[in-house]
Amino acid sequence: MRRKLLALLICVLVIPAIVMAQVRQIPDGAKRGNIVHLQDTIVEIDGQPMRLSAGAQIRSSDNLFIVPMSLPRGALVKYTLDGSGQIHRVWVLTQEETAAPDKKPQ
Repeated sequence: MRRKLLALLICVLVIPAIVMAQVRQIPDGAKRGNIVHLQDTIVEIDGQPMRLSAGAQIRSSDNLFIVPMSLPRGALVKYTLDGSGQIHRVWVLTQEETAAPDKKPQ
């Protein structure tokens, strides 16, 4: 019984530290813009309609995967394009990421 309680206590103490240590890796070359979901795989970034690529990933400000319909209207995001010019990765920015200046790609 004591071993089970000790194991549970260790999990309770260690797991939050692991979750908090998770850092989002947004590429330096990602572009910044305001996004609106229009329909299906079509979004609008800064007034320009664009298509999401097959297998596109959208991450919320909590770093969770979300579907295009769940995008907050007009949210500030960073995004990358695939080889054909379609949106491939999207990150909804947190307040800290919004305030930080964009890094120059190396």
